[in-house]
Amino acid sequence: MADLSVSETTELLRAWADGDQKALSALIPRVYRELRRLAGRCLQNERPGQSLQVTDLVHEAYLHLADVSRLDWRHRNHFFAVSATLMRRILVDRARRRTAAKRGGGVKGMDVEQALDWSSKRAADMVALDDALSELARVAPRKAQIVELRFFAGLEVKETAEVVGVSEDTVMRDWKLAKAWLFKEMTHS
Repeated sequence: MADLSVSETTELLRAWADGDQKALSALIPRVYRELRRLAGRCLQNERPGQSLQVTDLVHEAYLHLADVSRLDWRHRNHFFAVSATLMRRILVDRARRRTAAKRGGGVKGMDVEQALDWSSKRAADMVALDDALSELARVAPRKAQIVELRFFAGLEVKETAEVVGVSEDTVMRDWKLAKAWLFKEMTHS
């Protein structure tokens, strides 16, 4: 964000949290490129040719962000972490709808069935990851938050440590344990 310093971003976030909708209007164009990067990262494991594109995901997340009222934005990384979480939820909701349609959505003909196979597998994987991450959040909230920030938001270790309020060593330790826990949970379900 060459045209907007980190502290100015934080000031806009805080003004928005205080109810200034103009601050949101000023903020979004300036963080749009980073939101697109986050959306691209979230979509990288989606099926090729799927209908949701990076711009669509950013815009849908924006609609959710615009509805957020009075969130205490700590800093720009906090904003991107919340944005990534919203994008993840949007994708998981879409994946759940796809798997529901696959189970009983009136799919006709073998060609359609085969075409949905790969898509359905990816959707099921996304749902399984979300379910496992939700369970991890129940038993180890900080580890789940670190997974969200690192995997979905694409934050670096230092940025993640800043958002969570722990050391970089703690982030790395929690990251490794969380990945192992999620792998075990997803492969033994």
